[in-house]
Amino acid sequence: MQSLALADETKNVFQQAIDAAIPVGPYQLHWIELIAVLIGVASAWFGMKRRVWAWPVGILANVMLFFVYLGALFGADERVPLFGQAGRQVFFILTSIYGWWRWTQVRRLNHADDATGAAITPRWATARERTAVVGFWLVGTVIVHQVFVSLWSLAPNPFWTPQWWFFWCDAWIFVGSIVATYAMARGWNEFWLAWIGVDLVGVPFGFATGYVPTAVLYVFYGLFVVYGFTQWVKASRTEHRDLEPVLVTARGA
Repeated sequence: MQSLALADETKNVFQQAIDAAIPVGPYQLHWIELIAVLIGVASAWFGMKRRVWAWPVGILANVMLFFVYLGALFGADERVPLFGQAGRQVFFILTSIYGWWRWTQVRRLNHADDATGAAITPRWATARERTAVVGFWLVGTVIVHQVFVSLWSLAPNPFWTPQWWFFWCDAWIFVGSIVATYAMARGWNEFWLAWIGVDLVGVPFGFATGYVPTAVLYVFYGLFVVYGFTQWVKASRTEHRDLEPVLVTARGA
């Protein structure tokens, strides 16, 4: 009995944390949502500075946002649960682990004595890399759209009927976010542009699905992305290109 009581108490505390919010006009800005977005901005700042800390800080924000987008399932949040947005947080974490590893290795090889703490030197993606990324984004969006539609159709009691654009937007944001995170891990300037492409759909999507406070915050985040892009482009013009960890290892074998 004590274990059941403890489980119920833990569940109540968890729900209270999910549901805690600040009233903003007719909307509710959930504390966990606000904190997660601010942590995400901190991660973006570290990313602009090319610090390895961008990755673990970003992972923390991903974990928090996972529960934000599924808040309607865990608490009293009346907004639509965004399964695609929650799912992309899982892929963020997986891609971020790769980025964390790569930036750490590149820093050891190329930037160990850099007093600024920069882990990588940005560069533009090659034509072949750009083609692959754009193709992955477009084809991936079509595939993920179909997956989301199929999963939704399996729901025994759908509590909400989405418009035709809902799954397309969710899929675009889902795949684009993975593209942007991978491009950041590779040190491509285009990763900032990918985030702009995601936000151009994500911000209106946030307004349309009731995540208005988050959408507003991401408008300001978009301005930061533009500034970060200019800083990376400047660094790519003035610094020497990094050696790849894998290539160096192979030569030493």
